[in-house]
Amino acid sequence: MAIFGREKVTLVNLKKKEIPIGLWSKCPDCGAPMYKKELENNLNICSKCDFHFSLSSDKRIELLIDKRTFEESNSTLSSLDPLKFKGPKTYTHKLESDQKATGLKEAVITGHGKINGKEVVIAVTDSRFIMGSMGSVVGEKIARAIEFGTENKLPVIIVSGSGGGARMYEGAISLMQMAKTCAALAKHDEAGLLYISVLTNPTMGGIMASFAGIGDFIIAEPKALVGFAGPRVIEQTIRQKLPDGFQKSEFMLAHGLIDMVVHRSDLKDRISNIIDYVSDKKESE
Repeated sequence: MAIFGREKVTLVNLKKKEIPIGLWSKCPDCGAPMYKKELENNLNICSKCDFHFSLSSDKRIELLIDKRTFEESNSTLSSLDPLKFKGPKTYTHKLESDQKATGLKEAVITGHGKINGKEVVIAVTDSRFIMGSMGSVVGEKIARAIEFGTENKLPVIIVSGSGGGARMYEGAISLMQMAKTCAALAKHDEAGLLYISVLTNPTMGGIMASFAGIGDFIIAEPKALVGFAGPRVIEQTIRQKLPDGFQKSEFMLAHGLIDMVVHRSDLKDRISNIIDYVSDKKESE
């Protein structure tokens, strides 16, 4: 039947154009929306507030190590399940899940290569794999990398990004890795060799309380969360409001707990300059 003298109109449901999922990201610091491809092209740094997003271990190596010079070490090592850990997910299931999701065997890549032509040993933890936490294999790979550096008289660079610290799935075995990695670094230091620790967001728990916190030079990226327990846990424990920026890298620098805050785009050259400085100083002594 016509309405007001007009012919009956049939409404047609038009299909909305489907938008692919995952094209956009939101900055956790300033809240600005960012096109993911643009974010990747900007080294995973927010163009609005300069917040440094996390980077995968392979991207870190690509950023720091000269092209076609990196040789990975101990790439086949992967964790077992010594405690037969059970929870919402078993440890074995969690390992298999993260291996499939990341393409990594474990939460760290180690090897050696060149930074601006200078030979170095490098280890990079990856927060995508069980929060970059340190279990027996992560500790073993890092210790072996340090020992390789000591034997070959090379500087060691460790880039840390762990919100997981020591890995609870392995209990005391995980805690032992703190001592093992520090013991390897002590021998490296006794040999008069350089160790540079690079802290990224976040570097927490047992990793910060061990190898990440004892570098000859400790560098942090801007606005990185650095510490042992997180700020919420500390506030709940001491029942006091913490200062603004507490545990961020700038706060740590102001209180003498790290040596410098370096923008990601400058990191490779800064590490290279430190290696040159230490080498020149040794030659002049």
